[in-house]
Amino acid sequence: MSESPEADRLRQLLDPGCSAVLLQELQEGVVGPSSGLQALATAVEDVELIAAVKAVTSAARQAGVPVIHCTAENLDGDFGVNTNARIFAAAKKNGMKNRAGSTSVQPMPEIHEPGDLVLPRYHGLSPMTGTPLASLLRNQSISTLVVLGVSLNLAIPNLVFDAVNRSFNVVLIRDGVVGVPIEYGEMVLDHSLSLVSSVVTSTQVEAIWREFDGS
Repeated sequence: MSESPEADRLRQLLDPGCSAVLLQELQEGVVGPSSGLQALATAVEDVELIAAVKAVTSAARQAGVPVIHCTAENLDGDFGVNTNARIFAAAKKNGMKNRAGSTSVQPMPEIHEPGDLVLPRYHGLSPMTGTPLASLLRNQSISTLVVLGVSLNLAIPNLVFDAVNRSFNVVLIRDGVVGVPIEYGEMVLDHSLSLVSSVVTSTQVEAIWREFDGS
């Protein structure tokens, strides 16, 4: 039996030769034990997001798909730090320093492995505008971005829209993203992001990439 058009398209999008995994702010100071955003860190635990991330990243590495940790850092002396939105003021009030080299900017250890790439951003809410990410991806002939992380309130929509506006295809992992409240995040997925990206499960992506051998 032939695959459905949707399944066939997803398989084409996830060709390891043109795909990359982006992990948005899955770092200690955002979703770890020292998080300054406790409600978000709790939501990550409640939906078992890390399990979905592990499944996708493990399959990606096996298939030779790059895994990129998109982290948020501040420069020494808070040079150039954003002050133009309430979220930045809240982060400062909650003691989120995000100093380069500190524990808070490190990817969660359970989802980071040697060979992964770490690309810090120093301003804004999206690695597409706050880093050279888009240019680096283009240089690697990558056209599909598999996105996981936090949060569906701000950073994930920013990343998805920025990527689509730069002509990338986006595959968004439903069980690999979350917002606060959790129900609100699900509404963002269903009523906004599903219009511009392919919203699928970690199981679907893992099954496709497990067919490939990156060696």
